Formats: sequence, C-alpha cells, structure tokens
Amino acid sequence: MQVKTKAIVISSLKYQEKSLIVKCFTLSDGLKSYFVQSAFSSKKSNQKIAYFQPLTLLEIEANHKNKGTLEHFKEIKLAHAYHTINTDVIKSTIVIFLSEMLHHSIQEEEKNENLFLFLESALLWLDNHEETANFHLILLLEVTKFLGFYPDTTDIDGKHFEMKDGVFSPFLGTSCLTEHETHLFKKLIDLKFDSNQKVFAGIERQILLKILLDYYTIHLDGFKKPKSLEVLKEVFA
Repeated sequence: MQVKTKAIVISSLKYQEKSLIVKCFTLSDGLKSYFVQSAFSSKKSNQKIAYFQPLTLLEIEANHKNKGTLEHFKEIKLAHAYHTINTDVIKSTIVIFLSEMLHHSIQEEEKNENLFLFLESALLWLDNHEETANFHLILLLEVTKFLGFYPDTTDIDGKHFEMKDGVFSPFLGTSCLTEHETHLFKKLIDLKFDSNQKVFAGIERQILLKILLDYYTIHLDGFKKPKSLEVLKEVFA
C-alpha cells in the first residue's frame, strides 16, 4: 500500500557496508522499520544519511506491505530542518538519549496519533528555545500519558509516591519514593516546557532522571536503560 505520512526517526542501524535499517514512528501507522539500500552512497541523493539522525522529522512516501517485514521508502524529505538541535551539543545529547528511550518504550506497532503529535510539537519547541535543562525530564513524564502509566494525581497530597501502582500514598511502602524524592517528583508534574528551568539544581535533575528510568523499568516489559545515559549525565553535571 502506498502511504504518504510524517515520520520521526527513532533509530538507524548500519547493515553491511552501505545500507541501513531505519525504525520510524509514523503518524499513519505507528512504528515501522525500513530497509535503506546504499544509504551511504552519494548516488542516492533522495536517501541521504543525514535524514536518519535521531528524532529527525520526515515526510515520507513508502510502500507498506504490512507483512511484518522491512518496508521501503519511495520518497523522503525533511518535514522540518532543525536550526539548533544538530549543532548544539546539549540539545543533540538530549535527542540521542530520548531516541534511545523511545526505542525501548514504544513497543506497540500500531497508530498513536496523539503521541506522534506530542513528540513533533515537543521537538519543534526544543529546536526553538535555549533554556532546555528540564526538557528531557518533562518529555519522559508526559510520554507516560500515552503509554498508559502516567501518575495518578488523585491523592497528590500523599507524602510518598508508590512506583508500582503509580499513586501517591501517606505511607512509606517498599516501592515508594522518599518524602524528598516525592517532593521533587510533584514539582516535575507541575512543570511545562516553558516553566522556569532553574527550578531544579543539577543533583535534583539526576535524582529525577533515576526516578523516571526506574519508573519506566517497572512499567515496561523488557525496558533497557539507554547507553547514552552516562553522556547525558556528563553534559548536565
């Protein structure tokens, strides 16, 4: 089936010498994997390797056979050429880390239009703003809304956040955050991308990042912590 759709590059894996296997999150069909022959060849000008950098926003035309095999692009172009993400070391590190997180988190091969539109708008926001220290934390928490395990804030006055059930509790259980951790987590829940970025100190961001990674690990089968985690920590140290 011929499909025209927007797509976000989640990952790309080199295959043999010149080819790529590219995983995209598409607006039309959710997760799709594509085989790009001769991606490293200058002759294929319409399939430049630059198109397949982490979280690049594309407009694609493709043949979707929907048989569980690799699909093929017919046409590719940038939906948006980033102005700062690829040149700013902090932003590019954030994007590499988030692409790994999404690679291990978006597991269902089905359409999720709301998640796509959220990610698209978030990436455009990142590209156009300078104060981005909390961006990855806010995005990871927001993504849990679309994956089905956003914290239940009904009893948000509780002193402890219970990680397994995703609820706030007055009691300190075995899978609960401490009062201090819960306080930080509540502050994160209230944050928007445009909020004051200086609301957290560096060490507090590290604590929140660990909480979010543990939260994803509890709620997603087979979730793996990104290899780029240590690089991200260095950038924000």
